[in-house]
Amino acid sequence: MDNPTTTVWNHVIRGYARSHTPWKAVECYTHMVSSKAEPDGFTHSSLLSACARGGLVKEGEQVHATVLVKGYCSNVFVDTSLITFYAGRGGVERARHVFDGMPQRSVVSWNSMLAGYVRCADFDGARRVFDVMPCRNVVSWTTMVAGCARNGKSRQALLLFGEMRRACVELDQVALVAALSACAELGDLKLGRWIHWYVQQRFVARNWQQPSVRLNNALIHMYASCGILHEAYQVFVKMPRKSTVSWTSMIMAFAKQGLGKEALDLFKTMLSDGVKVDGVRPDEITFIGVLCACSHAGFVDEGHQIFASMKHTWGISPSIEHYGCMVDLLSRAGLLDEARGLIETMPLNPNDAIWGALLGGCRIHRNSELASQVENKLVPELNGDQAAGYLVLLSNIYAFGQRWQDVITVRQKMIEMGVKKPPGRSWIQINGVVHNFIAGDMTHKHSSFIYETLRDVTKQANLEGYDREIIVFLDVEV
Repeated sequence: MDNPTTTVWNHVIRGYARSHTPWKAVECYTHMVSSKAEPDGFTHSSLLSACARGGLVKEGEQVHATVLVKGYCSNVFVDTSLITFYAGRGGVERARHVFDGMPQRSVVSWNSMLAGYVRCADFDGARRVFDVMPCRNVVSWTTMVAGCARNGKSRQALLLFGEMRRACVELDQVALVAALSACAELGDLKLGRWIHWYVQQRFVARNWQQPSVRLNNALIHMYASCGILHEAYQVFVKMPRKSTVSWTSMIMAFAKQGLGKEALDLFKTMLSDGVKVDGVRPDEITFIGVLCACSHAGFVDEGHQIFASMKHTWGISPSIEHYGCMVDLLSRAGLLDEARGLIETMPLNPNDAIWGALLGGCRIHRNSELASQVENKLVPELNGDQAAGYLVLLSNIYAFGQRWQDVITVRQKMIEMGVKKPPGRSWIQINGVVHNFIAGDMTHKHSSFIYETLRDVTKQANLEGYDREIIVFLDVEV
């Protein structure tokens, strides 16, 4: 075209802004400025979107200056793009400055400001914006629910999800995935089952369409986290298309429940059927799941073969987590010398988790001599937050070996570092109510009955020859 109009230039710039090469929108804009066409508000709006998508901070600030000079600062589309640009780079205060100066705002403007606060994990600011929004749509609700779920605020996510349902907002798949993630974190099986029912009614029965792969993966993760493996597996087998995450989630579910054979069998099926049918490939997380399964099931030979196949067959260089799985596998199996040899020859610097895995093997097989050597490597690298669990573990290994002077030394080290092992915590859902339990806590209304039952279980275990382990520093028996 000899003389493209402004509309034509805008189409091209907007196309680049939405592509994988957003910086080309800036190049296109440069050519447009040197032509006879005059950029307008839509031009600058698309250009700001390109800068936000491509992380082009300096270019975006230059566009903002141009917008001020040209007088487009009262254009709702341009201002909304400016909010998205600044909020996307962590500049929520500058985004708020633009937002407060807008003579009129669309729901997209409000959602952009809301997303900016959520992205910065400022949920108080996000809630203030959310509460005063004159009009909320499904994006507004989903932004809040998903933001809370991604940032570890699972309870808040589910409270908002409940408000969203009561407001009769149609639940989109992003909100459903976020809610399922929160259900998995809290073990809220009741709500998770309702979401599954809703998905069946909304996406299958009514529209005759399957839920997305991502939504099915979230269902698998929710059921697996709640320990309902057969439900997770039913979702998995009914998926018309599976991703690497689908296979990995199910393998991880089996591994965490100690079902090593089932995890390995599924991994083999993935390598045959999954690769051929869906073109999936195992990734780094898949191998962590399979190696964990081998570790818990004691499949040493299989673990060696899978670990070797990572690099030789799939071209994946083992990370520190994979080496940690192998050390854990060998340590649990009693191959402590081999585990230590692997640590000493690995191309990565061992971290506290690596040494901790070897220390766990020392505890299982009561090897206080090797534990003493691990202590010299591990303890100097620990900070106060990390130290408690490892030092308690060391003290018990020394206690098993009747090395009481070493027990005293470790205890003194804990006092000097000012560390204390945090109490164990667990929870269970009964009739829709989540009950929290903390070691040594007496605040639960049924605590007397709980401890009485625990004494009965302990007494029965002793009669059947159960050998208790003494936790030295906590003054409790388990």
